[in-house]
Amino acid sequence: MTNISRVLLAVCSLVFTSGLFPAEFADSVEHKFADSDGVKIHYAKTGSGPLAVFIHGFPDFWYSWRHQMEGLASNFTVAAMDTRGYNQSDQPVGVENYDMELLINDVAAVIENEGQESAVIIGHDWGGGIAWSFAAARPDLTSHLIIINLPHVKNLARELAKFDQQHRNSQYARDFQSATSHENISAERLATSLSRGDEKLYPIYLDAFENSSADAMMNYYRANFPREPYTSGAFLEVDRIKMPVLQFHGLDDTALLADSLNDTWDELDQDWTLVTIPGVGHFPHHDVPDKVTNMMKAWLQLQSD
Repeated sequence: MTNISRVLLAVCSLVFTSGLFPAEFADSVEHKFADSDGVKIHYAKTGSGPLAVFIHGFPDFWYSWRHQMEGLASNFTVAAMDTRGYNQSDQPVGVENYDMELLINDVAAVIENEGQESAVIIGHDWGGGIAWSFAAARPDLTSHLIIINLPHVKNLARELAKFDQQHRNSQYARDFQSATSHENISAERLATSLSRGDEKLYPIYLDAFENSSADAMMNYYRANFPREPYTSGAFLEVDRIKMPVLQFHGLDDTALLADSLNDTWDELDQDWTLVTIPGVGHFPHHDVPDKVTNMMKAWLQLQSD
């Protein structure tokens, strides 16, 4: 074990406990809007220091990051986005309005709106896809990259192209590419899934998903998810990653399999810290928030030393 690994494990053994109840944290942040070429992007902000931008996935919204925001706020200005189509952000109509280039521009708009030259970029699921793509396209705006349960996008396309287990497990994504898939999306079902029986969380998620566009949610898949035979598309066109990367992967994730983690180092120019978490699925930042938050804090501290 390296000295860095020992330090990371030591710091992450500390217990971080979120001090605010769900509604209290939602009320404690500042709500702001960035203009992305005429599309209004909402984000929640708190803390002070260098900027860290959080990008949620499907189905979620800025509030997904409440534990990590509270944990990092003492050292960072934390800004968690509602990506376009979700909650308080604008919901432009049309698949073309969810092209990856536009999603990248949305993140840049938040950084510009905060008057910062760069940020730590943190993403989960589709937010992870945006984060990988943003870091590759805009290394000038990305100081560090943190990814949760979204393998490097080239590697995901590679595994899909094998037409093996990952291809079979991604049938849901191909279904989402259907022109009518949004008709099967219910705010109530999404809120039930995300709140997991927590009566305090359910109304918060329900309100956000009722304010979101199911059609927009599906447009992420229609516009960007690789299509057979997986030999072209936005996921295969990303440049090399030039900044340090911290990546989490819950090993029980059945949507995004761990084989896509193989050879990630071939796409990176700097150090890569991979944290695999047994017994955890697609949402490590929900399921083991303290572990994820503490590792983020430890890794970012080491990067600054």
